[in-house]
Amino acid sequence: MIDLHSHTVFSDGELIPAELARRAAANGYRALAITDHGDFSNLDLIIPRLVQTARSLSEGHGLTVVAGIELTHVPPTQIAEAAVKARELGAGVVLVHGETIVEPVPEGTNLAALQADVDILAHPGLVTDEEVILAAERGIALEITHRGGHSLTNGHVVVKAREAGASLVVSTDAHSPRDLTTLDLARKVAQGAGMTEAEFSASQLVSEQIVQKAVHRQGN
Repeated sequence: MIDLHSHTVFSDGELIPAELARRAAANGYRALAITDHGDFSNLDLIIPRLVQTARSLSEGHGLTVVAGIELTHVPPTQIAEAAVKARELGAGVVLVHGETIVEPVPEGTNLAALQADVDILAHPGLVTDEEVILAAERGIALEITHRGGHSLTNGHVVVKAREAGASLVVSTDAHSPRDLTTLDLARKVAQGAGMTEAEFSASQLVSEQIVQKAVHRQGN
């Protein structure tokens, strides 16, 4: 299992990075991206600390841990700048908190994210044709999520991504130990969203590629 979306006590998660990584390893994870919620107020607090600890956690717990960030509720006009700042600070994986239907995410967030240097548009909600075409063109993955509420539009995202040829990843958006998954459960979440076995396998390959790019960026 590769999970590219998780949270610790650095934002609104319940666990410190070491315990999150250990519990992920115990669930059979091969790779975990820690992507706490960030904006310009805390990028410089979160990312360098995750970068510092990612390698030791990887070695200590036997999985690949990647330092990342989820840009969250950042005004659309500032997303590109925030993504650049996150990369400069060492983020191997950059997500943007997409226009989920259960939170008041600013309109235009999806489009701004897809025009920026990001890897994944998380839980993009009622993503439009224009947005999925842009995601496909720019090689930015759209997320199929385990998380309640955000997952309500998973089926819509799958259909739109399939039509445009956009990449998908399946992630947990874990905030607590009970949110961590297994490969079998991730497959079932994907199937419930309408993904075929071939599409799920492709999503795992996309996740692997994102991890490898992140490892290269961080020199791990």
